[in-house]
Amino acid sequence: MIIKKIFDKKIDDEVHSDFLKFGRGEYKNKYMIEAKKQKGRWAIKTGPEWANYLVRKGLERVSGKVNVTGVIVSTIKVEVPFSKETKQFMGIKQYKVNGEVDTKEVLSFMNQYPRLFYALTFSLPDYELKIKAKAPKSAKPSTKGDKEIKVDFCSLKTNNPEIAKEIFFDYPIFDVIAIRHTIKISDVIYPNEFSKMKPEDVRERSKRKGVVVREITVDGRTERKEASFEA
Repeated sequence: MIIKKIFDKKIDDEVHSDFLKFGRGEYKNKYMIEAKKQKGRWAIKTGPEWANYLVRKGLERVSGKVNVTGVIVSTIKVEVPFSKETKQFMGIKQYKVNGEVDTKEVLSFMNQYPRLFYALTFSLPDYELKIKAKAPKSAKPSTKGDKEIKVDFCSLKTNNPEIAKEIFFDYPIFDVIAIRHTIKISDVIYPNEFSKMKPEDVRERSKRKGVVVREITVDGRTERKEASFEA
């Protein structure tokens, strides 16, 4: 999980890959998540940054075929074996998924193409996931003013305490919680000999340096944490 890895100081390729979309600047309201503890289960809503994590977390829990709907979003042409329909607009491809798919096949595809966006919806006995079937908006630096943003791109209902414990790693026990992050990129560190490299390789190997500000409102009290990173 991206944010947990940053606060645990365990920066890896997943964090690096996820932060490639950020340039220098301040990005508010990222990796947002809200939840309520209901009788016997948790109702969780998140921003789009959580989509791939939530899809993978659910499909890893089962085997065999599951009914899945939604789209896989990509800027590159790929062969999606469990998709029969593709839409394209402004260079963005959406591979439609609608029907029973083998969980191992989906997870294998996700491992092969981890940077695609998996807006997939499915329901399991203890894991009901709904994700809007569309591409997320591009990351842009924040402008003046903090308008309220509705957190509803992904919706998860689960009665598994381990899921809630992992997602809310610093506040696993709560009745109502809301977490927002501000990503502050102070510098982009280019690789050595970048002047001799292709632009796409420079982008791929450049690191982002900055701070993640984590603002937490839990059961009426508010806390703020920061973690520096170079990813």
